[in-house]
Amino acid sequence: MKPGIIPPAALEKRHKEQEDRNMIIHTEKAPAAIGPYSQAILMNNTLYTSGQLGIIPSTGALPEGVEEQTRQSLANLQAILAEAGFEKTDVVKTTVFIQHMSDFPIVNEIYAAFFGDHKPARSCVEVSALPKGGLVEIEAVASRS
Repeated sequence: MKPGIIPPAALEKRHKEQEDRNMIIHTEKAPAAIGPYSQAILMNNTLYTSGQLGIIPSTGALPEGVEEQTRQSLANLQAILAEAGFEKTDVVKTTVFIQHMSDFPIVNEIYAAFFGDHKPARSCVEVSALPKGGLVEIEAVASRS
């Protein structure tokens, strides 16, 4: 065997071990994925959520306005965290995508109220468009020891 080449059996074993460490997280209390992805993946003690639009899970509709969409996006995020056994205080990083940077003060106020004294690292970027015409989307990484 050449140096640096992994035998097929060892590679297959490595992939199986990785699959065993990765768990797909799904809850009906958040909108179903609208593409080929999962609501979240739990790997070891770290949870990686997909971006959450402000879609109302029971209807599949987006509420009117950035304020209500932000509240619903965070509610969806909280439902996924809870399904995986995490709390808001386990969130270490978020990324907020907004359609208009002029909405930042509104989104920021709702976000701050949601997290309270807990202040995860965060990025916020303006995007040209979000799926389904959304105005805000929030993803998170959470970790626990």
